[in-house]
Amino acid sequence: MSKEFQVSGTNTAAPFSLKIYRGDGMALLGMNWKKGKPPKDFVGFAIEFKEPKAKTFKAIGNRLSFPGVDGAVNAKMLSSRLSPIQKFRWVHFPFNAELPGDFTYRVTPVFMDKKDKLSYGEVQEAKIALSRETYPGQLNVCFTRGFISSQAFVQRYENGGGVKALLPAKSALGLKFIPKHPKAEEALKWMGFEARSAILEVLDEAIKDKTADVRVVLYDLNEPGIVSRLEKLGKRLKVIIDDDGAHGPATSPESTAAKRLRATAGKDNVKRQHMGKLQHNKIVVVDGKVKLALCGSTNHSWRGFYVQNNNAIVLRGAAPVKLFMQAFEDYWDNDQVAGFGAGTSAQWNSLGLKGIDAQIGFSPRAKKNAALQAIADDIEETTSSLFFSLAFLYQTKGAIQNAIKKLKKDQKIFSYGMSDHQVAGLEGEAAGIDLQKPDGTVVVLRPEALVKNIPEPFKAEPTGGGGTRMHHKFVVIDFDKPTARVYMGSYNFSVAADSSNGENLLLIKDRRVATSYMVEAVRLFDHYHFRVAQLEAKDKVKKLQLKKPPRENGDEAWWEKDYTDPRRILDRKLFA
Repeated sequence: MSKEFQVSGTNTAAPFSLKIYRGDGMALLGMNWKKGKPPKDFVGFAIEFKEPKAKTFKAIGNRLSFPGVDGAVNAKMLSSRLSPIQKFRWVHFPFNAELPGDFTYRVTPVFMDKKDKLSYGEVQEAKIALSRETYPGQLNVCFTRGFISSQAFVQRYENGGGVKALLPAKSALGLKFIPKHPKAEEALKWMGFEARSAILEVLDEAIKDKTADVRVVLYDLNEPGIVSRLEKLGKRLKVIIDDDGAHGPATSPESTAAKRLRATAGKDNVKRQHMGKLQHNKIVVVDGKVKLALCGSTNHSWRGFYVQNNNAIVLRGAAPVKLFMQAFEDYWDNDQVAGFGAGTSAQWNSLGLKGIDAQIGFSPRAKKNAALQAIADDIEETTSSLFFSLAFLYQTKGAIQNAIKKLKKDQKIFSYGMSDHQVAGLEGEAAGIDLQKPDGTVVVLRPEALVKNIPEPFKAEPTGGGGTRMHHKFVVIDFDKPTARVYMGSYNFSVAADSSNGENLLLIKDRRVATSYMVEAVRLFDHYHFRVAQLEAKDKVKKLQLKKPPRENGDEAWWEKDYTDPRRILDRKLFA
């Protein structure tokens, strides 16, 4: 079984190169023509894959197809051998990504003659293991799917009641809500992806290990499965639950959960807290025979698991558990910024992982320990590529926004990014999405633009309700260099996150971890960038279809801009 996080095709006879990157639960395939430009009759790539131990390949499907008679749109998904992928990269989600062993990918160039007949060229193949744990036994990066607004959700779960049958209409109803969808168990597992299952598994391991003390710090808490598991821990549990804003009233799910946990853990083991503002952590620590620490951006809530784009990091070993236990005690003993910020938990500390350069620091930080400006300075040191997903980036003035704007002007640096965007007059703390396109411009997508009036062959999609959906907080710098590094956690890259809120922030200098976050960034960017294409197709009365080869003067091949636009040239070359 391959242990590499990136592999390449080796067929020298193939006219294109292939590189595959391991993501967590997904794979990114990057292709590039080896010499010059592709021929005009090149119409895309057929992509097939074979699961570990399987004997046959399965073709990846494509919802876009070539125009039919009189330009008609084909509403059916077709094999990419018939409807090739007209992109130089593709992110694939194998349904059984957790299977042990190698996944084999086969990519074939597809050509079309003057009579629209397809033919196929030399293939590239490569094998890669998409094993569940990023670093088995030490560190695992996990993501939610965050794809309620998607054709995949519509196809799988719109029948049976859709979102309304799967999620509560309001967070206040969360602890009492019971899904009515006939495929609820399957749908929630699919929507929550690896982050949801990993978080539940951490709590299940804690319940099973009767020697373990468990410490928990949570911001949102309205998911019944989490609360019921915490109740099973009895007096082995100590928990801090945020009480700021909507979490404070006695009728809130967080207050209800606290009352229930006081009955099982004891009133002295449950604490309500906010620091300068929010106690924004999402931390679970298990200290017994089992030694586990969990952190990241994923709130233990319906939205956190099933609507938002989120990540969670699971750490194993005595060293990280010791740091997390100390941080918990520091929070427990200090409700004030000054007290916590002066302690060692508010500094960078090594996680003590074998062969992985990883540090963690908790907020609020004192002025002398502040991290925000140092992160901005590090972003400005980017030499190759920058990927980010940061809440409210373009609405929060300061060091991080300034650093990213500066990089956008550098034609030699490739950057993709997304953030949530408040939209006036709409319910929820945020409703739209800021999308930084490859040319550096920022597009604001309102929620109705994401899901309504979508051109054929696509169908209208659910929004998943108001509120934040782009909930990640990560920055990936130079994933393709030995200096690759990632900042991630619950930390929102703001002054409040640095010096006021309770937060966790990790800095991991490791190419395997950086690649995992890069793949996540690309798949999200492509998902929402396609919404831009949908809007443009609607506004210009165009159809979303594959392009045939140039037949008349003035016609362009589908790939022409990938060889003329400077940003798209960077894109094409970076991944292959």
